[in-house]
Amino acid sequence: MARHIRLTLLLFALFVCRPSLISAQATASSAQPESASIITLGQSVVPLYGPWKFHIGDSPMDPETGNPLWAEPRFDDSQWETVDLTPQPGIVDPFLADPAYVQGWTAKGHPGYWGYAWYRIRVSAAAESGERLAVVTNGVDDGYQLFAQGELVGSMGRFRDGKLPVVYFPQPAMHVLPQSPTVARTGPNGNELAAPATQVLAFRVWMSPIRLSHHPFTGGFHYAPLLGESGSIATQAHLEWLELVRHYAFSGFLSGVFLLLTTVAASLMLFDRSDRVYLWVAGALMLAMLHEFVFSLANWTRLVSVREFFLALEVFASPLAIGVWATMWWKWFQLRRPGWMLKAIAALTVLDMVFELLGENLLYGMPHSPGVVFHAASGAVRLVLLVLLAFIVGKGIRVQGKEGWLVLPAVVLMAFEQFQSELISLHMHGTFYAFGSVVFYSEAADLLLSAAIALLLLRRLLLSIRRQRQMALDVKQAQEVQQVIVPEQRIQHPGFVIESEYRPAREVGGDFFQIIPNETDNSLLIVAGDVTGKGLKAGMLVALLVGAIRSTVDWTREPVAILKALNQRLIGRGDAQATCLALRIDRDGSVTLANAGHLPPYLNGEPLAMEGALPLGIIATAEPSVMHFKLQANDKLVLVSDGIAEATDAAGNLFGFERVRELLRASGTAAEVAHAAQIFGQEDDISVITVARSVTTELALA
Repeated sequence: MARHIRLTLLLFALFVCRPSLISAQATASSAQPESASIITLGQSVVPLYGPWKFHIGDSPMDPETGNPLWAEPRFDDSQWETVDLTPQPGIVDPFLADPAYVQGWTAKGHPGYWGYAWYRIRVSAAAESGERLAVVTNGVDDGYQLFAQGELVGSMGRFRDGKLPVVYFPQPAMHVLPQSPTVARTGPNGNELAAPATQVLAFRVWMSPIRLSHHPFTGGFHYAPLLGESGSIATQAHLEWLELVRHYAFSGFLSGVFLLLTTVAASLMLFDRSDRVYLWVAGALMLAMLHEFVFSLANWTRLVSVREFFLALEVFASPLAIGVWATMWWKWFQLRRPGWMLKAIAALTVLDMVFELLGENLLYGMPHSPGVVFHAASGAVRLVLLVLLAFIVGKGIRVQGKEGWLVLPAVVLMAFEQFQSELISLHMHGTFYAFGSVVFYSEAADLLLSAAIALLLLRRLLLSIRRQRQMALDVKQAQEVQQVIVPEQRIQHPGFVIESEYRPAREVGGDFFQIIPNETDNSLLIVAGDVTGKGLKAGMLVALLVGAIRSTVDWTREPVAILKALNQRLIGRGDAQATCLALRIDRDGSVTLANAGHLPPYLNGEPLAMEGALPLGIIATAEPSVMHFKLQANDKLVLVSDGIAEATDAAGNLFGFERVRELLRASGTAAEVAHAAQIFGQEDDISVITVARSVTTELALA
């Protein structure tokens, strides 16, 4: 119970009474005649405002101990600069507008400097009940090592001998100090008291040159380290971590929003596979999602270093994002001219990446001034990209009218997001707070952009569904037309019994056949074929050929002439091709068969042996193969399409010609043959025609 009461009092002191505590301690320290501050700590924390001793550059090493000389407590730093970390009125964080922010060394006489610098301070502090003292730091550009009495006690970042340090975004870190030494002092009654001895805290700070590209106040400490007993400091560090998580919670939320939209945009391809713009939208949204996710990851964890962050986001993701957005809107409006537009967007995107790489000082060896030039060049390239984007949207408005105006808000928001850094450089803080979370103007623009994209995707989906419904209606009508032109399943003709079965693989098939009796001489004409492809396109080609067959038989019933006429109809129509055969059966059973690449018919279960020939629509002068034979009484002629032999089961086995022969030898009907192939595993259109000559016809002719 007592521990809970102590923690409650501590939290109250941190958030309500902290100014008075700090003020009291400051008064006590100012009363001391010595340069070192003497502080007696209970359950409180005290900011180490200073005076600090500061020096740029790095310390030489002690040849005996191998430790930095500038960390040694006896080192004379009297000639160093004096730095005060007390917040000044009117000075705020350029990103978060925090009034407790302190400007770094670039604003205090060392503009453009990056690399190592040292901070040293002397303090005399003691904790109650023999507790260890600790320090919590936050807001340091970029990494540091902390030495107490010359001993390394902690660090932020990875410091390696002979290599540049690997540093991360500022995060609160607690470091426990060595046991405080004591010295004898004379009390007010003349008695000797144990008092804390002076300790030297030295920070070896390293800042990467990347920081120089973003605002002119970087370098070293931006908030004074807090000193206190370890329990209080641990609580303070925990609170600052919670504050850090809350500060950037909106970025995590926004990454989730973009992830959801990315998934939705990609899944819309399932509704309309022909509209590739959904993939471009998904790609652009995924880049936005990755930006927010990596931003949150870099601020909350030490998985992404400062260099990796700027390399991934500023050099690659941000330039690529505007290029992808511009390409996406080009695809959205289905533009074709000018033809160089996409190439120009790609080239400018790559150029922006190169300029950003040089401008962000990621190479760690370039002077600051050229970096500024390249950074400005990157901004100029982005402006050109935005001009091209404005051209695309303007052309989209002219071409599609309302659709273009609906896109305009999303494009404006995206353009605003691209120039967040430039707004900050103009001393526009670029942030506001919402429910305790920091929201960048660019993130607010991104949220509005996601809402605009969601509405545009919904509208496009509804239009796509409407088109699909219209297309489905067209397919249904084409199916109805095809059913009209397919002959009846059973036809009685003097001396013959004709059966047919037609089962398309889709709503509209590519197989066709016509059975045309001649009432004058009782002959029978059958034309059957298979066009290339499936679906509506194949169905339209079938309608063309059936119409051509019907018009051709008005002047000839010769199979060869019919196939040549059909061939001429297909020549010059692109990839419009078809296999086809035509046969005429006279009243006495004589058959004339002409074939253009179609499967030969089966006579009494055996395929007819005939020469091969080119399909229709390939060569204008192509000649079909021709065969003559005679049907006897009880003979059965069967015409099949390749959809029967090519039927495939789940294991990948073909139905094959041998199964076809077995079915036909068993006197299978047209329906039985088609059904057997269909249940085996239909892959293509199936059509079967059987022609049987009756005995009564033979007797009548005799």
